[in-house]
Amino acid sequence: MGGDHGCGVVIEGAKRALQADKKITTLYLVGDKAEIHAALPARGFRDHRVRVVHASEVLTMDDKPAAAVRKKKDSSIARAVELVNEGKADAVVSPGNTGGIFAAATFKLGRLPGVDRGGIAAVIPTPDNEFVLLDAGANIECKPIHLAHYAIMGSIYSRKILGYDNPRVGILSIGTEESKGNELTLQAFKLCKQLDLNFVGNVEGHDLFESKVEVVVCDGFVGNIVLKTCESLAVGIFTMLKRELTTSPHRQLGALLAQNAFRTIKRKMDPEAYGGAPLLGVKGVCIVCHGRSNANAIKNAIRVAAEFSRGQINHLIESELGGKKKVSIGAD
Repeated sequence: MGGDHGCGVVIEGAKRALQADKKITTLYLVGDKAEIHAALPARGFRDHRVRVVHASEVLTMDDKPAAAVRKKKDSSIARAVELVNEGKADAVVSPGNTGGIFAAATFKLGRLPGVDRGGIAAVIPTPDNEFVLLDAGANIECKPIHLAHYAIMGSIYSRKILGYDNPRVGILSIGTEESKGNELTLQAFKLCKQLDLNFVGNVEGHDLFESKVEVVVCDGFVGNIVLKTCESLAVGIFTMLKRELTTSPHRQLGALLAQNAFRTIKRKMDPEAYGGAPLLGVKGVCIVCHGRSNANAIKNAIRVAAEFSRGQINHLIESELGGKKKVSIGAD
């Protein structure tokens, strides 16, 4: 109910997801029952796997997340997370208030053993690979231990979901030298050197798209700025290209000849292809989507949720941070 385009777009995305994945056994649509039932026939959505769960409240973008989750106990985000907590669902997908999702997941599901703070893992494509950016906005204030945990969780996600055998992990900083950075990155560097990871040290902003790393670690304040800058830059570049390629017949002909290349690049850079970003470090599976997500983005977010659940990512994180392979880091 919290998306920018209303529940109809979410329902269309859910319809496409169920059509594409027959292994999903049940899909709960959580929100205002009257609105959902009105939108289902309009989208031609009939599937025996769908269940509607009523929620009378919505967390808006103006709500303060932690307080709103406690106050609006019948919000769609709270009810959806409760389904995971009760074992009725394996994952929750939401294009609503990001802070609300993080707060609801933390309060109602709890963190995995050994994890101090959860983080949002956004996948960003580059010319030759793609990297996980963690944290992309869940925690604007972090301690060095949190960045070390992000390095471990990001490496696991890169291996299991993106398919990199030995992902390179870097800390986003203002210089590649170990002595460069602020107190957070300097101490995080020391911790990450102790970990059993392919840690390559610091990386700078201009390294991100040169295929030097598969996991980029930073606090949520920096990560969210990086993510939104990348997204807006991609839109800006394509807008400029479209404008310049239509200024003369010669350019229009060149654009026509290169249109397949442009489509390939646009498809690779399209955030809709990734659907949403997982909230790593909490029990259960939570996928955070853009508020402006369209039906295709919702479909792919549900796909990511299913892949995450089947990949047993949380079990691996728990094993490496809180189980038999517990990592001992003597700093906070």
